[in-house]
Amino acid sequence: MTQLLNNIRIILINTTHPGNIGSVARAMKVMGLSELHLVTPLKFPDAQATAMASGADDILHNAVVHDSLESALEGVPLILGTSARLRTLSMPQMDVRAAAERAVIEASQHEVAILFGRERHGLLNEEMQRCHYLLNIPSNPGFSSLNLSQAVQVVSYELRVAALGEAGLTKAPLDYSPVDASQMERFFEHLEQALTDTRFLNPAQPKMLMARLRRLYSRARPDQNEINILRGILAASQRACATDFIKPEQTPVVDE
Repeated sequence: MTQLLNNIRIILINTTHPGNIGSVARAMKVMGLSELHLVTPLKFPDAQATAMASGADDILHNAVVHDSLESALEGVPLILGTSARLRTLSMPQMDVRAAAERAVIEASQHEVAILFGRERHGLLNEEMQRCHYLLNIPSNPGFSSLNLSQAVQVVSYELRVAALGEAGLTKAPLDYSPVDASQMERFFEHLEQALTDTRFLNPAQPKMLMARLRRLYSRARPDQNEINILRGILAASQRACATDFIKPEQTPVVDE
């Protein structure tokens, strides 16, 4: 069942050191993963990446370089983000083993992405908010920092173990098809605009409203029909407010 790993993307964001990209490629190939995506790497391709790949040149050669995270997530309905730090807004979390099992189960239906952030700072808050779950690798609380390639190696190992034991996984696969990341982003843009139009959201003081709503709808993982319904509600609300917010003095006067 390891062919399921072909539907799992490893996405590295803003990688600074090309040697880390090569080491990640090696870690992936050892465990049977092949889909490497790079978002705005500082240097790639690079001889140091090739040297550190140590035989995983095919992974580097086939790596897809993107100029934005949106592009890297195109067509992906399940996004897992790696993080060792707690955030201001708590997100649904899984340990690495549970996350690997979920990834393999859903890989039988659609593509899955696992995000790894910058070597020094990890994922930004807005990148974390694109994820359905945060993936955590249990480590020594007093020294929890893992090298990027080490983190990818641990996750890749758990993915392979889950894929090899896929028949015994107890969680049922989804019985519907959630929309991908691009459609969710368009929905969130529409939602923010509608909330502004209806004066529910004050753009000058947004606070955490959109972040909380992102968490809510990402947890729900709507399908295409549900997204269509939600966006229809938003559009109808905008039309109604456009009429209701006309001031009396703006109403045309009809001569009798």
